[in-house]
Amino acid sequence: MSELNDPRVFMAAERTLLAWNRTSLTLMAFGFAVERFGLFTHMLLARPGEPIPRGGSFWVGLAFIALGVLAAWGSVFQYRRMLRTLRPVEIPPGYAVHFGTLLALAVGLLGLGLMVHLGLQAGGMPRAAAVGAR
Repeated sequence: MSELNDPRVFMAAERTLLAWNRTSLTLMAFGFAVERFGLFTHMLLARPGEPIPRGGSFWVGLAFIALGVLAAWGSVFQYRRMLRTLRPVEIPPGYAVHFGTLLALAVGLLGLGLMVHLGLQAGGMPRAAAVGAR
């Protein structure tokens, strides 16, 4: 239990949660960019009608997105554990304590959705279908 009776401790914990949320978003965005760049290079090099393979960039991109999901959900775990150590006097009255956790959980869920979308979309599309008819 904290003995500080200072709401700044709670605010610092929430800032840390939000910093981890930004980190998770950055990891997911980087993973998406890696995956899309790999797809772009495969599309440039593939022959028309040839299926576009899932290369290393696909798996590396998906790994970065999964790391972002884990960072988002892990930060919620840490934040909730920190909240249990605080006394009610350390939390401002009427403050929405769980808004940050809902945001981080939603970001993680959206990251999972992105992984599923990329996994379903990457299933051996022919180049003509991926680029469009010319």
